Amino acid sequence: MATSGAHGVAVLVRDGVLPMELGLVHQLFGAARGPAGEKLYEIRTCALSGPGLIRTDADFPVGAQHGPEALEWADTVLIPASHEEDESLTPGGLPPPLARALAEATAPESPTRLASICTGAFVLAAAGLLDGRRATTHWLSTTLFARTFPSVTVDPAVLYVDEGRILTSAGEAAGVDLCLHMIREDHGAAVAADVARRTVVPPHREGGQAQYIQRPVPFRESMSTTSAARAWAEDHLAAPLTLGELAARASMSVRTFNRRFREETGLTPMRWLTQRRVDRARELLEATDHTVDRVATEAGFGTATSLRQHFVAGVGVSPGAYRATFRGVRGARR
Repeated sequence: MATSGAHGVAVLVRDGVLPMELGLVHQLFGAARGPAGEKLYEIRTCALSGPGLIRTDADFPVGAQHGPEALEWADTVLIPASHEEDESLTPGGLPPPLARALAEATAPESPTRLASICTGAFVLAAAGLLDGRRATTHWLSTTLFARTFPSVTVDPAVLYVDEGRILTSAGEAAGVDLCLHMIREDHGAAVAADVARRTVVPPHREGGQAQYIQRPVPFRESMSTTSAARAWAEDHLAAPLTLGELAARASMSVRTFNRRFREETGLTPMRWLTQRRVDRARELLEATDHTVDRVATEAGFGTATSLRQHFVAGVGVSPGAYRATFRGVRGARR
C-alpha cells in the first residue's frame, strides 16, 4: 500500500490501451486537492512487462514507468481497456502473468480497490472477480460479455457499477464518471466538484449509457425535450414536486413526459429527482451545520426518516456518518 499519505492509484496498461482512458485517470485523480492544496492521490502507470513503451490503439506509444510491483503498492488498481485483448478473454483465460498479478492484488487480506474502464471489465470477469456481482461495460460489448461470463449480472444501461471493492464503468467517457464517483466516495462531494470544475466536466452526468445506445428510431433534436423541466426541478428541490407538475413544465402529457425523460436520461423522473435530492443533502451535510431535519426539508425529503432511508440507499451510510466523515474536509476548504 502507498505510504506517502496520498491514496495510491496504479493504472495497469496493456498493448492496445486507449490513450484517452489512461489520460483521464491521471487528469482527474491528479486534480484532487486537500484543504492545504496537497495532492490527495499518487498515480503510477505500470505494465506487467516492466518499465518501457506500451503500444496504444493510436499511432504513438506510452511509457510505463513502473512494473507489476505497483499493483501491490496501490490502494486502487484501475484497468483501462485494450481492444486488442479484452473481447477475446474467457473465464479463467487471462495470461498467467496478469492472472498472478491480480490474484496477489486481490488476496483476501488485501484492501485494494479494483476498477475498470470500458472493456477492461473483461479482465476482471476473466479473473473471476465479478462472479455473482453486477457489472457493466461498453454497450456495444454487453451482449458478448453476458454470453461469455454468465455468472456476472450485466447492466447495459448504467455509466458505472459500484460493488464496493470492485467497480466497473461503461465506454471511455464513463471513466470520467467513475473516477469522480471514487473521488467523491473517498473525499466527499466538495472535492469531487472541485475536480470537475478544474477539468470542465459535470460532477454528475445525468442518466446512464442507455441514452447512447443505438435505437431503431433515433431521437430527433427537433422534438421537445425535458431539459427545461429538469433545470426547473433542480432549482425547486425543496418543493413537493409531482410527475404531473414536471410534465406540465415541459408542456407534455405525463405519459409522453415519462417516456421522453427515460429516453434522454436513462432514468424515471422520480428516480432522477431522488438522486438529485440525495446530492443536495450531501452538499448540505458537508457545507452547513443544519440539523438533519433541516437538511431533509431543504433537500426535499420532508422528514429526517425519509432522508435517512433514501440517503442510506443511495450513499450506503447514514447522513450522520457521512457528515462525520466529510464535514471537516469541506469546513477546512471554506
